[in-house]
Amino acid sequence: MNGPISASVASTHHSPAHALERLVFFSDAVFAISITLLVIELHVPVLPRNAPDLDYAITLFNLTPHFIGFFASFFVIGAFWGGHHRAFDCARHWSPRLMRPNLFLLCTVAAMPFFTAFMSDYYGKRVPTIAYCVWLLLVAICNLWNNSMAVSPGIAADDLDPEHAALMKRRGWAVILGTLTALAVAAVNPWIALFALTSMPLWRLVLERLHRRRVNRTIR
Repeated sequence: MNGPISASVASTHHSPAHALERLVFFSDAVFAISITLLVIELHVPVLPRNAPDLDYAITLFNLTPHFIGFFASFFVIGAFWGGHHRAFDCARHWSPRLMRPNLFLLCTVAAMPFFTAFMSDYYGKRVPTIAYCVWLLLVAICNLWNNSMAVSPGIAADDLDPEHAALMKRRGWAVILGTLTALAVAAVNPWIALFALTSMPLWRLVLERLHRRRVNRTIR
């Protein structure tokens, strides 16, 4: 009994599906660690125990930039993880071509806590905010590269609707355009640059409308 079972297990562990699972599990771990490290920059303020309530309130208020940076990066990394999950949910076949874009994406995501801390410590300053947006743009580019590879022919499920694959790519482009918007705002007014990231859903709508127009013209 041991011989056939061992052979079956060995076959499973060397199957393309197993390699794909290992890549996804490793990626999930990097996303989870990166998103957790963001909270390290939320340092508990040190005050005398007999300090008045107003001092506590003021000190907590002064941490606002750090909380803004934390929540912004938390949901940004979460959105990248969601996109990664949706893309690899479409993947069915292992290919070494997945390794490079996935590692580049994870590398850029892993550095997000540093750029978040740099921006939060100097909130409202142009250079730290631009540095954050530039790095986020790099993450977005790697995200598009990686997810496009995951839904490409030969890797995606054989019955994957090409329209769905195109939708995944449009989502990636919407993230890039939203990040470019934040970068442009940061150059003018770094105080509100992070709020410009909320333009991503709007860019997605714009790209969807442009896509529908192209489809309608083709039909006609």
